[in-house]
Amino acid sequence: MSDTDPSTDVRGNAICPEGLQYFADLLQGRAPSGPCPRCLLDLGLVRRLPDGTLAAIPPRLAAGAHTERLERAIEERRKALAAVRTSISLAQEVYLDSYRNGDAHPVRTVHGAGTIGATVSAAVGSCQEELLTAQPGGGRPQEVLDAALVNDLAALGRGVRQRTVYQHTVRSDQPTLAYVEQISRAGGEVRTLDEVFDRLIVCDRRIAFVPDPGAERSEVALAIEHPGVVRYLVGLFEHAWQRASPLRDVSGGRLPAALTDDIRRTILRHMVNGHTDEAIAARVGMSTRSVAHHMRWAADRFGSRSRAQLAYLIARSGFLDDHPPTEV
Repeated sequence: MSDTDPSTDVRGNAICPEGLQYFADLLQGRAPSGPCPRCLLDLGLVRRLPDGTLAAIPPRLAAGAHTERLERAIEERRKALAAVRTSISLAQEVYLDSYRNGDAHPVRTVHGAGTIGATVSAAVGSCQEELLTAQPGGGRPQEVLDAALVNDLAALGRGVRQRTVYQHTVRSDQPTLAYVEQISRAGGEVRTLDEVFDRLIVCDRRIAFVPDPGAERSEVALAIEHPGVVRYLVGLFEHAWQRASPLRDVSGGRLPAALTDDIRRTILRHMVNGHTDEAIAARVGMSTRSVAHHMRWAADRFGSRSRAQLAYLIARSGFLDDHPPTEV
């Protein structure tokens, strides 16, 4: 049955004040003013006779045919709902049987950026209580933020508590800041950290999505429904959340000095551990040029002439300790 069927349209089932007055005029033999209101015809309270005149119908008689149509429509919708539930249940059985391991709590591989996006979007769309997200790599592309914004605002509108951890570098990325501002206004919570462990999405602590470390990040993801693994991932998120700094004021787009120091120490820690500028840039979510700028700052401060000497001087100085000294 069409969604526009007047028998199932709530507005078409309500009588308007003009309709009541018109109906009273007909019953009392007065000439009604104007055309017959549509609500009277939809409800069957007024019928047009072959000669073109209008006749008022006793409400109880009109109700019989009208309520019968509504009851038939409701029954059809109930049958349709039952059919959907049965189909989903059958599909769920096939879904579980598709795993070689007979475990009732699967880990499924999702292939392809489009399929990953649709699967995550469906999970977020069904989220009812809590949505946890960790997003490494700095600012995200505008089209990704636009798509996420629609799903995230809908979830927040349903009363879902949403918490997101980004890296400190998003504090200077305007598209991400604009997204964060809208999410925060809707009740979402956002914090930043010097380095996020990896991309993670957890819906209602029932299903989690992570990238497959052995494959291209955008092409393969793991959908995890094993309660123990999900709890473990939630624990990682909570640990990161406690260490992260709230992102409250997103208007300035500049990093506070303390966060700049955090980023700098993270960059230099990776350098001491032997990572290249390109690898460090990917880890902290900034450009290779920005990493090189921090390296030049460190070389000037520590008076080094080579990368190896710089690594030695930094490691020896205690600069990378949790509470670095003020002087070298």
